[in-house]
Amino acid sequence: MAGRLPIAAGAVSGILVGSAMVATRFVIDQTHPASLALWRYAIGFCCLLPPVLLSPRVRFDRRDLFPIGLLGITQFGILIALLNYALQFIPSARAALIFATLPLLTMILASALGQERLTMAKTLGVLLTVLGVGFALGEKAFPWEGGARAWVGELAVLASALSGAICSVLYRPYLRKYPTLPVSAFAMLASVGFLALLAAGEGFFSSLPHFTAGGWLAVLFIGVNSGIGYYLWLWALNHTTPTKVTVFLSLSPMTAAALGGLFLAEEISALFLLGLALVTLGLWLTQRRN
Repeated sequence: MAGRLPIAAGAVSGILVGSAMVATRFVIDQTHPASLALWRYAIGFCCLLPPVLLSPRVRFDRRDLFPIGLLGITQFGILIALLNYALQFIPSARAALIFATLPLLTMILASALGQERLTMAKTLGVLLTVLGVGFALGEKAFPWEGGARAWVGELAVLASALSGAICSVLYRPYLRKYPTLPVSAFAMLASVGFLALLAAGEGFFSSLPHFTAGGWLAVLFIGVNSGIGYYLWLWALNHTTPTKVTVFLSLSPMTAAALGGLFLAEEISALFLLGLALVTLGLWLTQRRN
C-alpha cells in the first residue's frame, strides 16, 4: 500500500494541473499572464503556510536556501515565462505536445545522474504517454500557424520542459534532507518574489484587480489547486523516482480536454479516447517494478 501512495500523489498532482488549465481559460482574459501566476502562487503559498507554522520548526542550512529558492523560481517563474513566450508563436495544443516530453527529459537526466535505472519498459511507457497526448490533441497540435518563427516558440517550450525536468531531478537531495512541507513553502515563496517583479511590469501594483465574481472563484481554485498539487508533487518525488512522478503530467492535457468537453462544450473525438488508452498503457508500463 505504501508503494502506491507516491503513485496516487503523482496522479492527483497531474490531474490538478489539468484542471487548473481549464480554470485559467475562464479567467485569463481578465488579467495578465504574470499577474495571474503571482495570484496563483501567492494563494498557494498561503495554503501551505498554516501547516508549516503548526509543524515542528525546521532550520535550513544557509547554503541550501539559495538552491531551493532557485528551484522554485525556475519551476514557477522561468518555466511559466518560457511557456507564455512560446504561445506568441505556436498554438497551445502544439505547446502541450512538446511539453509532454518533460518525463522523457527527466528520465534521461535522472539516468545520467544515477538516480534511476533506464529500462526498456519504462522508456516504452514514457514514449507511449507522449504518443497518447499527441493523439488526444489531434490535428490541433499541427496547424500551419506561427509562420517562419514557429521554431522559436517550439524551442521555448522545449526549454520550459527541460527546466521542469531539471527541477524534478535536483529537488531530491533537499527532499531527503528536509521535510517536504517547508521545502514546498520556501520554494513557492521564492517564486512569488520573482513573479512579483514580472507582474509589476504589467501594472499589478498600480491598480486593483478587475475580476468578476466567477473570476475570483477561478483564481482561488487555481491557487488552492497549486498549493496542494505542488506539495503532493514534491512528496511523490521524495518517495519514488523522478520519471515515475513526472510521467503523470501526461494526465494534465487529458484532464484539460475532458473538463473542456464537460464545461466548455469542446468536442471530444475518437482520437482522444485512443490517446487516453495509450496514456493509460504508458503509465502502467512506467509504474511496473523493473
